Amino acid sequence: MALGDAILVCLTERPMTGYELAKTFDASIGFFWKADHQQIYRELTKLRDRGHVQGREVVQSGKPNKLVYTLTAEGKASLRHWAARPSSPPSIKDDLLVRLYALDSVDIDPLRADLMARLEYHRDRLARYERILRKRFADGATSPADTGKLLGLRLGLRHERAVVEWCEEALHTLSATAIGANVTPINANQREHNG
Repeated sequence: MALGDAILVCLTERPMTGYELAKTFDASIGFFWKADHQQIYRELTKLRDRGHVQGREVVQSGKPNKLVYTLTAEGKASLRHWAARPSSPPSIKDDLLVRLYALDSVDIDPLRADLMARLEYHRDRLARYERILRKRFADGATSPADTGKLLGLRLGLRHERAVVEWCEEALHTLSATAIGANVTPINANQREHNG
């Protein structure tokens, strides 16, 4: 998936300015596809050049004028074409996991601090997803668009819960390792259950 595809998806909800798109990324689709504000503005220019979006200038009193972007017929066709292609599973690139692989050759205290920071990060994301679920989907999905968003949110919730549990397990294991205690080996059933 390219950033342009993610922007086209956002514009299926409603016409938006670049600023509104950036805020949408910050609060929803950005949970799954990261982009900063400058990347979004650059990509909007490319999408406009390709004819996938059009910008309409809105005159504002006392503020600079703004451009509101909408999907064009070409943009909708591009979105349908992109959505019809098979997706590819994401690859993991996580330096923390690589460091853990070399646990016997690195200092445990920095790893523990890193894990604690990671734990807090994922606890915060989990709490944010739970707030979105309660606020936006208290009655479940009410449209096909909401169904897709709710399914994505539920996957996000499961992922964050699993990472929180794993961080807690890793911290416990590192604490036991640091004090020289015997670490209980993780058997195959625990590995499968813990992910």
